[in-house]
Amino acid sequence: MSEHEEQRTGMSRRRLLAAGALTAAAGVAQQSLWPSVASAAAKPAIFYSPHQDDEAIGMAGSIQEHKAAGRPVYLVLVTLGKNVGLPKIMNEGACSRGSRCASPNDFHNLGWPTDGISKVVPARTAEFMASAKALGVDKVINWKLPETEYNRFVDTVTAKVKALAEQYPGASHKFVAGWMDKLGSDPANGTHKACSDAAYRLMNDGTLTDVRFNHIYAYNLPMNERGRGAAHVLNIPDSHMKAKRNAIYAYNTWDPDRNFYALGYHSVDWMLEAAHYDAREFVYTLPSNYRPGQP
Repeated sequence: MSEHEEQRTGMSRRRLLAAGALTAAAGVAQQSLWPSVASAAAKPAIFYSPHQDDEAIGMAGSIQEHKAAGRPVYLVLVTLGKNVGLPKIMNEGACSRGSRCASPNDFHNLGWPTDGISKVVPARTAEFMASAKALGVDKVINWKLPETEYNRFVDTVTAKVKALAEQYPGASHKFVAGWMDKLGSDPANGTHKACSDAAYRLMNDGTLTDVRFNHIYAYNLPMNERGRGAAHVLNIPDSHMKAKRNAIYAYNTWDPDRNFYALGYHSVDWMLEAAHYDAREFVYTLPSNYRPGQP
């Protein structure tokens, strides 16, 4: 929604997202997923989300596409989700996001430990599980990996993906386009790139044959640049977009009694909003000139 549209309709994106979050959050129970309607004979599609929120931002429409095709969908949360910036926000008192905050009248003086783990990880994971429920995935796999030294992290992800490939022969594997996931002029996200490197290794040794990469950070770009170079631009139908938006609302819900603090929104509100209004996702194959290694 453009600024002009907001003025014309009198509805801000913040209010729309907040209203949707309240609706989507009702009845969502952590660790509970929708019953599977996928064919037991179908090979699963396995999506790898490096952090809590990546799946809602740039994979949710693709997940719905595979579910509509009758395939089981498994969603892997790769990392623990440590974030030392979020305690600062949740302890700062008056939220620096002002009216854009999911709970603008709440004074964030929560006294969270600053380790970025003890309070942050359970709350981020609660949001992730609510997102997974909204998307109707058939299985959630949480690796809870710490983001360690780059090459060691790639080794760990490679081994765990290989184990899943052996457990589910014939599965397709959906990673993030980590070599593209940049914030402005900043280098690519190291954890996202490490996941791409793991895929690269396993494609080269023949372990993985059906692999695609979703560009999560596309929503940092102007609308007309988001699909540049994509192997496939997925136009998300309205019914699938509804599920994607409900997944996004999971990251924009304030309900401390259920461990919801809108941490996704406090972290990357601009990407969540951009993904909310752009009914497209951007899918890539690995480029022929791909270069593994830390960005």
